[in-house]
Amino acid sequence: MIINWSSNEASTMSNPTFANRWNADLIDERYAQWQESPDSLDATWRAFFEGFELASEHATSNGGSVPSSSTSPAATLPPNKGYTRNPLPTEDRDLAMKQARFTGAIYAYRSIGHTQAAINPLSKEFVPNPRLSLERLGFSQDDQEENFWSGNYMDGQELSVRELLDRLKQTYCGSIGVEYLHIQETHLRRWLQAKMEPSCNHPDLPDAKKKRILDRIIKAEEFEQFLHSHFPGQKRFGLQGGETIIAALDGLLEHGPSVGVSEYVLGMAHRGRLNVLSSILRKSFAYIFHEFSPNYQPDTTFGDGDVKYHLGFEGELLNTKEELVKVHLAANPSHLEAVNPVVEGRARALQRLLDDTEKRNKVVPILIHGDAAFAGQGIVAEVLNFSQLPGYSTGGTIHFIINNQIGFTTDPTEARSSRYCTDVAKMIEAPIFHVNGDDPEAMLHATEMALEFRQEFGRDVVIDMYCYRRLGHNESDEPAFTQPNLYKSIKNHPTVVDLYQRKLIDEGTLTADEVKAVKDRWQGGMKKFFEETKAREEAGETIIEPRDGPVANYQPAYAFKDIETQIPRDKLDHLAHGLVRIPEDFNVNPKIKRQLATKLKKYESDSGIDWSFAESLAWGGLMMEGIDVRLSGQDVARGTFSQRHAVFYDAKTREKHLPLLEMEGRTGKLCVHNSCLSEVAVLGFDYGYSLDYHNMLCMWEAQFGDFVNGAQVIIDQFISCSESKWTRVSGLVMLLPHGYEGQGPEHSSARLERFLQLCAEDNIQVANCSTPAQYFHILRRQMHRDFRKPLILMTPKSLLRHKECVSSISDFTDTGFSSILADVEPPKKANRVILCSGKVYYDLLAYRRENSITDTAIVRIEQFYPFNSERLKKIINKYQGAETIVWCQEESKNMGAWSFLKPYFDEALDSGVLYAGRTASASPAVGNLHTHTVEQNELIQDAFTQN
Repeated sequence: MIINWSSNEASTMSNPTFANRWNADLIDERYAQWQESPDSLDATWRAFFEGFELASEHATSNGGSVPSSSTSPAATLPPNKGYTRNPLPTEDRDLAMKQARFTGAIYAYRSIGHTQAAINPLSKEFVPNPRLSLERLGFSQDDQEENFWSGNYMDGQELSVRELLDRLKQTYCGSIGVEYLHIQETHLRRWLQAKMEPSCNHPDLPDAKKKRILDRIIKAEEFEQFLHSHFPGQKRFGLQGGETIIAALDGLLEHGPSVGVSEYVLGMAHRGRLNVLSSILRKSFAYIFHEFSPNYQPDTTFGDGDVKYHLGFEGELLNTKEELVKVHLAANPSHLEAVNPVVEGRARALQRLLDDTEKRNKVVPILIHGDAAFAGQGIVAEVLNFSQLPGYSTGGTIHFIINNQIGFTTDPTEARSSRYCTDVAKMIEAPIFHVNGDDPEAMLHATEMALEFRQEFGRDVVIDMYCYRRLGHNESDEPAFTQPNLYKSIKNHPTVVDLYQRKLIDEGTLTADEVKAVKDRWQGGMKKFFEETKAREEAGETIIEPRDGPVANYQPAYAFKDIETQIPRDKLDHLAHGLVRIPEDFNVNPKIKRQLATKLKKYESDSGIDWSFAESLAWGGLMMEGIDVRLSGQDVARGTFSQRHAVFYDAKTREKHLPLLEMEGRTGKLCVHNSCLSEVAVLGFDYGYSLDYHNMLCMWEAQFGDFVNGAQVIIDQFISCSESKWTRVSGLVMLLPHGYEGQGPEHSSARLERFLQLCAEDNIQVANCSTPAQYFHILRRQMHRDFRKPLILMTPKSLLRHKECVSSISDFTDTGFSSILADVEPPKKANRVILCSGKVYYDLLAYRRENSITDTAIVRIEQFYPFNSERLKKIINKYQGAETIVWCQEESKNMGAWSFLKPYFDEALDSGVLYAGRTASASPAVGNLHTHTVEQNELIQDAFTQN
C-alpha cells in the first residue's frame, strides 16, 4: 500500500524501516482528523486508521494489551529519537499492519484498478500497474492464505488475501474500469460499490438478454456492410468497430420504463447516426436507402435541407415489454459538441411539459461524444457545469463516448494532456466507466447501472466505450496514411459480432445455425427494402419523407399584419400596481423602494413608463394570458445595468420575492435564471428549450451585446437556419445591449451587421426598438403570432434611464408595434429626411431642437428584417418635397445596418440615400471617450448638413 504523503512523509508500508521514520506528531494529527471527519482524508490514510482500529479490537478480544481508546496509532510505534512510546506487542503490531494493508488493497483497487483494466479491445496484453503488485500492496506470497476483515467491502466479512485480490481484479480490472473515488459524497460511492462488487462487475444475464444483444449488434453490423457494398464511396460516417453502442442504447429503451423513464433526448455527432436512426429510432430502411440514391430529391419546399448524417428524428417505440418510450434525436451540424446544450435545453423543456420539474426522472438526456471532441471542445466543460445549476439542470445526463482512440488523424498524445479523454468530467464528480467495446455484456451492465445511478441521484454519468474505427473518418479517407500500425491491428481484429457469437455458441446459448438465421433475417430484410425502393424510384413514385416529430410542422409564411398586442387600461393598471407591491414584512432595499415609488407615481400621472417597467408589463400581460416567461443569461435577474430587478432580495435575509409570481389572476409561470459565465452553452440551452416549449416567451440576454460573438456557432448553425435545414422552429428572443456610449470597442456594438448578413428567406427577425412601448409590443407580438421566428433585439443601455425614452399609457393600450416609426414632431415641410435606428435617434432629436431646425424629418427603422418596404414608401411619400434622404448610424460604415439596408432603400425610394456615420474601421469603436464624443458630434451634424 502507498500512502499519499507529501515529500517529507514519503515512504511505503512495505519498507522494514518505515516505522522508524514516521513522524508521530503527523500521525496523531491525521488520526484526530480521521476520528472527526474520515472523508476529509486521502483514501490510503483512511485505510491505515481503519486497520489500526480493527487490529485493536482484534487484540482486545484475544487478551492482548492495547492502549486506551484515547491513544493514537503513533503510540503503537517503536521508540524513536526524542520521544518514548508504549508499543503494542510485536504480534499484534504485525497484525494491525497487515489488516491496514488488507484494507489498503481494497482502496487501492477501487482507486487505481482502472489503470490495468482490460478495456482496450486492440491490446493483446494488458500492462499491470506495479502499484497493484502483491509486494507493493505490502504482502508476500506466504500471506495469501491469511484471512482478514474486509471492512466496508462486501458488507464486512473475512476473506483471504488471495480471495480478496482475485475478486478485486475481476471487479476493477476486467472489461470495466471505474473511476469514482473522486466523488466526495460517501453514500454515492457506497451505492456504486454495492452495484459492482457483489457481482464483480460481471452480471449473470439471462439468455433472452444475451440473444437480444447479439441481435442488435448483428443488425448494426449488417446495416453498415450493406451500405458499404451498395453505396460505395458515399459518406455515411459508419459505426464499424463501435456497434456495441447500439446494444447499450437499446438497453436504455428496455430498462428505462422500469426506473421511471418515458422519454429520452439524444444528441450525437456524425459517426453512427444513420445506424442509430435505423436501429434505435427505427427510421425505415426504405427511406434511408432512398436518401443514398442519385434520384433522391428531398422535399425542400420549405427550406434547403441538410445532409443525411445531420438529420434528427423522433420515434415512439415499444420495447420488448410493450412499454412505450419516446426518443428525440436532435438534428445538428458538423460542429462537434455544439448540440450538447441544445439537447439539455430540450430535455428541460420536455420535463416542464410533463410536469417533471422536481425529480426530473421522466425525461433523460443522452449525449454521444467522440473521444477527441470530449477532451478538446470547451463547450463540453460548459455543459457539464449545467449539471447542478438551478435553471439548467436536467436531473443528470448519460454521456457515452465512442472512443475511437484517435481523432480524424490525430493521436491521443497530440490531442489531450490527461490520461483519459473523460478527465474533464471529474469536475462535476461524475462516475466514469471505461468499458471494452468488444464486451457488449459489460457495456450493457455499465449502461443500466449508469441509468439507475442517474435516476437515484440526479447526477451525470460517463461511459467511455473503448473501441476503434474500422474505416477512416469517412468512407473515402485512407487512415493508413497517418496510422499504419493502428490500422494494421484493426484490419486483423475480429468484429464484435464474431467475438460475441463465438462466446454464445461456446456457452450453449445459441447454435451456429441460430446465429446464421439472425444474420439471414437482417440481410434479407435490407435486400428486400433496397429492391422495393429501387423499383419505386424507377417507377417515378414519390417516397414520402418521415417528418421530424410534431414540433417540426411547417408554419405560415411571415406576414406584415397587425397583431393585437394592446392591453386594456384596467388590466394595465392591475399589472402596474402588482409590479410594485411588496409584502409588509419584506425588507426591500431602500434604493429599490424609492425606484418603485417613482415608477408608480409616473404611471399614475402618465408622465412616462420606462424600459424596464414596460418589460415587466409585457411579461405580466402574457402571464395573465397563461403564457410562461423565461429569461436566462448572465446577471439577468438584476440586469447588467441594474435596471430590471425581476427578483427582489430581502435586505436582511436575502429571501426572494418576485412580484410577477404574486400577481393575482396570473396563470403563466415566470422563470428568471442567472446563468453561469457562458454564452455559447447557455444560448444553445435556451435555443433548445424554445424548440419544444412553444407556449413560453423564451429570452436570452447577453451581458453586453458584444459578448454574443462567444456564441456564434449557435447563431450560425442553429438559430439562423434550423427551420431551413431541419424544419425546426424557434421563437427564441435574444436581447443584446447595443449603443455607442464611449465605453470602448468591447461594450458598444452587438455586431448588428453579422445578424443582418444571416437574414434570408424570412428566417429571423432583427429589430432595434427605440421606445419602451415598442419593446412591450414586440415581445407580446412574438407570442401572439401564428408562427415562430427567432427575434434578435438590439436593446439599449443609456436609454434605460433616458428622460426622453419613455412611453405614455396610451402607447400600451391603443397602438401596437410599428416596424417603421414616422416623425412624432413632423415638420410642416421637410426638405430633408433622416433615417435612423435606436439610440442615435435621441441624439438627432436633441440636435434638431437645440438648433431650431424645422425642415428635417426623422424616421426610425425599428425592424431591419424582414424589412417593410411598403411602409417605408408610405412614410417617405409624406415628404415628397424632400430633396435629401440620409441614413444616419453610430456604427462604422462597414458595420451596422448601412450595407444591408442600402439595397432596400434603392429599391423602395426614387432618390438615392446618403450616408452619415463613422468611417470604416477594423475595431467596432474607439477606446477613448473624448474621441468618441468628437466622432458622435460630427456624425450627427453630418446627418443634418450633408448634401
